[in-house]
Amino acid sequence: MLPALLERAPRSIDTYYEPFLGGAALFFALASDPELAPRRVVLNDQNHELVTTYEAVRDHLDQLIAQLEPLVDRYGAADADVRAEIFYAVREEQPSAPVEVAARLLFLNKTCFNGLYRVNQRGLFNVPHGKYKNPKILDPVVLAAASSALQDTELLNGDFEEACASAGPDDFVYFDPPFHPLSDTANFTSYTAGIFAREDQLRLKWWMDRLRDRGVPVMLSNSPHEWMIGVYEGSHYRVERTPARRSINSKGDRRGVVDELVVTSNYPRRGDVENSAR
Repeated sequence: MLPALLERAPRSIDTYYEPFLGGAALFFALASDPELAPRRVVLNDQNHELVTTYEAVRDHLDQLIAQLEPLVDRYGAADADVRAEIFYAVREEQPSAPVEVAARLLFLNKTCFNGLYRVNQRGLFNVPHGKYKNPKILDPVVLAAASSALQDTELLNGDFEEACASAGPDDFVYFDPPFHPLSDTANFTSYTAGIFAREDQLRLKWWMDRLRDRGVPVMLSNSPHEWMIGVYEGSHYRVERTPARRSINSKGDRRGVVDELVVTSNYPRRGDVENSAR
């Protein structure tokens, strides 16, 4: 999705807000491009462990690497059965120290099934072991680049409205919420202990309306469910489908390119300007 999202970003950004941070792909892409890099960045997510991990990468990189190294060495030297034992032992841990929380999340993310993040109703991570032959659990170069990009960013752990309440016309807000499921059986993941229901999707739309009416450039990604399309069509938004590659599905032959919905308010978009100049 990244090229399609970058084309739809404003030509210049004073403050960039991402209230549903997740993997932060768009943030890292903007931060790495001198022509697109915002002056200020506010990042938010309701997943406390994820925000703690970003804080540890930003503020305690050396300690995080030192925490991960012995675990990586022990896991790498073990056979398949012992690897599974190590994985499930780490999964059962509930550390509170920020560096330990971050090390656990990174380890589980790189060794669990398909890199999926899912929790049960109690908020406990419950993805099974992934059984990879040689997972890249610790990549100091990538972590150092992420740490550099995160410097001077404001990291929040709260509601999406509060995260971007101060956004103005020179800013940019990108919403990447939990996607509305395409079918009754498609919603097999939970990113936090609660669910992001239709009521939440509607609250997000109404909040986008408020920002748009204040002149704030806003963009949203979601599934192309007919209900989602109906929510945004006819509301002074640009509603577009764009192809995106998906690597997670319980059935391998169903992984591949699928459509995603991209909704933007009416602002000068980078791709529109570039295309008109050709």
